[in-house]
Amino acid sequence: MSTTSTPTSPTPEQTLLNGYVGFDTITQQIEKKMLKRGFQFNVMVVGQSGLGKSTLVNTIFASHLIESKGRLNADEPPRQTTDIETVSHTIVENGVRLRLNIVDTPGYGDQVNNENCWEPIIKYIKDQHSAYLRKELTAQRDRFITDSRIHCCLFFITPSGHSLKAIDIVVLKKLCEVVNVVPVIAKSDSLTLEEREAFRNRIKSELTFHGIKLYPYESEEDDEQEMALNETIRELIPFAIVGSERNIVVDGKAVRGRKTRWGVINVEDENHCEFSHLRNFLTRTHLQDLIETTAQIHYETFRAKQLQAIKESAAPPSQTPVSPMGASDAMVPTAASS
Repeated sequence: MSTTSTPTSPTPEQTLLNGYVGFDTITQQIEKKMLKRGFQFNVMVVGQSGLGKSTLVNTIFASHLIESKGRLNADEPPRQTTDIETVSHTIVENGVRLRLNIVDTPGYGDQVNNENCWEPIIKYIKDQHSAYLRKELTAQRDRFITDSRIHCCLFFITPSGHSLKAIDIVVLKKLCEVVNVVPVIAKSDSLTLEEREAFRNRIKSELTFHGIKLYPYESEEDDEQEMALNETIRELIPFAIVGSERNIVVDGKAVRGRKTRWGVINVEDENHCEFSHLRNFLTRTHLQDLIETTAQIHYETFRAKQLQAIKESAAPPSQTPVSPMGASDAMVPTAASS
């Protein structure tokens, strides 16, 4: 009886070099080009008014980037963000240039009737995906497309100590479908350590019950170190944070924090709050992954749906065919229609 063997792909073998070639400098070449081009990071803040959204962003990036809406005097009326506002800054650290876009949203749930109050936020996120897709489909597209897609959404939770409100659940479900969501317990110094931990556990239980999947996501591509880091992050979520742009003196050293009649709250002290964990997570360990996840998961999902819609709305073969490139701008559905 004869047997036939199925041809298999050759297994790549590791070859030892007899001399120095130089392709190991490819990482330096990539780094040089990336540094020259700079980096783009887009952050959206979502939550009810008065939770210190602007202050936290300013504290994370150690710069006065957006104006706080907090009252300067006790007798003045509270100020609110009434429209979605984008503030852009270029910040430089050790030769690395970061173009930072901060998208400040109106406090949702502030009105008497909060029905569909999240729609402008969701529409804005989808509009950025739609704009990027239109630029991708043009016949003569830019060499580097300006990326306005939201890479991270900081979701601020009111420190009630009870549980998430019904509107929080609805908004979180909507947001998680289109963007990387990182929840934080705002102004956590209003809770004791015991209240804070109990509050966090109740939030975790509700998120699990409602099937809300937050960033960072599980991935088969992660190595053991990345999985261990992400597991540590999931244990901390939602981050209990305190923001402050003011410097106070503690033991002869200036630190960012708040001084109360009961003592001093050091923003960067891990015993006081988890601000330093959040900052390290956003800037030192996961910034690039947030950008890549936006492109590979959220944008790809949006892109696939839009291109499928174009395919279904295309003219049948019996009619005059339309060039996909020529019709791209006109045929790509807007975020509002998706």
